[in-house]
Amino acid sequence: MKLADFFKNSFIRFCFIFGITFLLLYFGLKFMTGITVPGGMYSPFLTKYFNITAWFRSFLMISSKWFLSILGTETIRIDEYVLRAVNGRGIRIVYACLGFAVLSFWSAYIIATKTILSKKIYWLLVGLITICIINVVRISLVLLAGNAGWKFPFGWDHHTWFNIIAYLAIFIMMFLFEKNIKKSS
Repeated sequence: MKLADFFKNSFIRFCFIFGITFLLLYFGLKFMTGITVPGGMYSPFLTKYFNITAWFRSFLMISSKWFLSILGTETIRIDEYVLRAVNGRGIRIVYACLGFAVLSFWSAYIIATKTILSKKIYWLLVGLITICIINVVRISLVLLAGNAGWKFPFGWDHHTWFNIIAYLAIFIMMFLFEKNIKKSS
């Protein structure tokens, strides 16, 4: 069997593209984060002009600050990592809180699926926005919980809850995406 024949199988093609895309996105983001933090292979140029991690963390913090203000909790941004309730406790948003693995998973799935580009772009944006909204709600709830003394159900931490809810949303979106593709075929 030739290599070209191997990739004619749509499932194998999908798995290969999904796997490569996920690995490139996930580890590419880790690499970009590592290179924009002082020490090791630090790049001041990339830190100044292409610091995706800092930009995304700022986006999540600003969005959470806005969402919390709607809920009646005023917050202040202490530094690039910490968001704190005025006269209350704060949260530190580190790399693990950004949700890059979940975002990479959704992106890889959409890129690997065979359909027209306009559908891919639409569904990619819908999924990324949905995951970001889930993350903003999570960050906001963690800050509220810390200030109100709430405990997370079953003793699971907020990362576990985020992953459960985000992947559940992804599976629902996958179902809707596939249904949409079949309907338009």
